Amino acid sequence: MSVSDLFKPLTLLHGPEMKNRFMMAPLTSQQSNHDGSASEFDQFWIAQLAQSGYALIQAGASTVEAGGIAFERQMGIHSDKHLPGLTQMATTIREGGSLSAIQLHHAGHRAVPEVGGIPAPASGKTLPGIKALTTEEVERIRDSFIAAAKRAELAGFDGVSVHGAFGWILSEFLSPNLNDRTDKYGGSVENRARFTLEVIEGIRQACSPDFQIGWRLSIERYGLRLEELREITAEIFDRELIDYLDLALWDSAQLVREGTFQGKPLLSVFTELPRKRVRLGAAGKIYSAQRAGELLEEGCDFVLIGRAGILQRDFPLQVNANPMYESPAMPVTAEYLRQGGLSERFIETMRGWQTFVRPGSR
Repeated sequence: MSVSDLFKPLTLLHGPEMKNRFMMAPLTSQQSNHDGSASEFDQFWIAQLAQSGYALIQAGASTVEAGGIAFERQMGIHSDKHLPGLTQMATTIREGGSLSAIQLHHAGHRAVPEVGGIPAPASGKTLPGIKALTTEEVERIRDSFIAAAKRAELAGFDGVSVHGAFGWILSEFLSPNLNDRTDKYGGSVENRARFTLEVIEGIRQACSPDFQIGWRLSIERYGLRLEELREITAEIFDRELIDYLDLALWDSAQLVREGTFQGKPLLSVFTELPRKRVRLGAAGKIYSAQRAGELLEEGCDFVLIGRAGILQRDFPLQVNANPMYESPAMPVTAEYLRQGGLSERFIETMRGWQTFVRPGSR
């Protein structure tokens, strides 16, 4: 395959096809209003992306419950009060010619009380003095994910992406280290995966036949077991429960460090699975046209652009114009990001990312 293959369309199990193989990764920019509603800065960011050549744009992690918040100024989708801003975002993306999705998020035990979060651990041993969620509370949060998906469809999004990565609540329940429950949501791999599967199945039943569902999965940290995640993913592929899997890798080229698949490219553990009509993409240090093209050769159907899209908003257009395109070297100055159209709130968020913004730059 060559870089030109990145510009071939890609059909999805439900709804419209992707016009190319570029998806904007869900980025938490911390520039929303304090009540979770989309700010003018959110709208400007989305307007930039909508003109940047992506096939599908994912809006960043949005809270399905007010208490599930993990970041200051995190976007919300837990209230109908959020609908006007969300509708504007979905409309802007559609008018720009891209498909749209919004990422559904609950922080679980990582919810931050300082910004209104209510920690909701799977286990009573995770956080001192905080009891594990009851079965009924797990079911309530499950239903909140489903209600948020219905709200996303009402706002005009083509789909949602279910956040199952980075130790947030669905990822937490998958981990035997963070989930020692004895109810139907704990114990066996099947039980620990039940929360995720009920969320995905509930969204499919509650939303229209053309509504698209993505699932973001990470493999490292939080006691997650690669072999178990592969087993769960294989079932989701076989049952065609989602339209696409988004593998959130720190580095798309990384190797498995230990266990059954030690030494293999981590990506290959999943690309080798039969996936029927489900599509698979990966994020992780994709900074050049060549690396994006290589990922198609390695078995991906599409690529997710994150940091490279912050550095240069129209990454797909740059690649289309120059098959040898490479992202600017990091760290960059705050002024570089400012001139590119990033808000001061977003720039402040990026200062917290190691090696992204040059220290001391204004």
